[in-house]
Amino acid sequence: MKRTAAVLILLMLAAALSGCAKIAPAGGLGGLKPVSKTELSYAHEFSIEHFEGGFDLITVSDGGRFLTVPEGKEPPEGLAEDIAVLQKPIKNVYLAATAVMALFDGLDRLDAIRLSGTKAEGWYIENARLAMERGSILYAGKYSQPDYELILAEGCPLAIESGMISHASDVMAKLKELGVNVLVDHSSYETHPLGRTEWIKLYGALLGEEEKADALFCEQEELLKAASSSGPTGKKVAFFRISPSGYAVARKTGDYVCRMIELAGGEYAFHDLFGDGGATATVNVEMEAFFASARGADVVIYNSTIGGEVETLDDFLALHPLMKELKAVQNGAVWCTRESMYQQTLNTGKMTAELNTVFTCGADEPELEYFFRLK
Repeated sequence: MKRTAAVLILLMLAAALSGCAKIAPAGGLGGLKPVSKTELSYAHEFSIEHFEGGFDLITVSDGGRFLTVPEGKEPPEGLAEDIAVLQKPIKNVYLAATAVMALFDGLDRLDAIRLSGTKAEGWYIENARLAMERGSILYAGKYSQPDYELILAEGCPLAIESGMISHASDVMAKLKELGVNVLVDHSSYETHPLGRTEWIKLYGALLGEEEKADALFCEQEELLKAASSSGPTGKKVAFFRISPSGYAVARKTGDYVCRMIELAGGEYAFHDLFGDGGATATVNVEMEAFFASARGADVVIYNSTIGGEVETLDDFLALHPLMKELKAVQNGAVWCTRESMYQQTLNTGKMTAELNTVFTCGADEPELEYFFRLK
């Protein structure tokens, strides 16, 4: 009996220690005491740890660590050299990751962004375009060719980059040399659509908008769950574009777009496209192999986000002679994405709901924000 009691005590201690380990501070935090950790349901590419005094540690999957320091407080002594210090309130951000603008816009915090890596005409987020037109956000060069002088002149403490910055490592090194912290947004690496949207919690932590971030995320989660609740629709779906070189460009199996199609009740036509394991989310497919998979698809969705929208069914048929042989063409089930789709990271739940409408509307003509039927 005594031995059994001892074992139970040891198990309880182990469980307690295990629970503490989940929020134990990473090395080099100058004695900050952990309080809690943000619960993430879908995202796997970042974490947020909370410490006494209102300090937060954001860790990104590439190893980047960022300590946010409350207004009026000083960072603790003894911080590890790899931890970037971000003093609140955070402002004058250089935003080179286009997928992030929708999250700042949703939080109603475009005021924190001073510099953009996209010109006004490149934004499909109206508030971002208007902010640039009136000069409250300035163009500071694309991610691979930033305007360093402007970035310094505006006192930029933080550059938010997409994974594309890995192709311009010299730029990242230069920004850090100039004293600009660089956070690489890895939301595009999330395989679940809501994983991408859950990055709003990271930016909510940066901006002190945690409650609003949670509410916006929950809204999208509810929309996606509702769209998924009816189960499979029995519709096989081909999502692709045709490149100038004559290839069909499809999303890799398991990509977040494929997951949205599946969650909306569709079956992705290119179910065996795993690619070469590279970082890109798309695969070039020879037309013969493309046609073998797409010919019997019940629904075709043409991806217009690169190369522009096709406006009519005739435009679509002109892309390649094989297009007229597709079952979806013959049944009038050919749709096109709006060019704004990939900038709307916040609305993946709504997009999934709209996909479900596309799969179930039949001959009806629904008014959708992200998709339209070709006639």
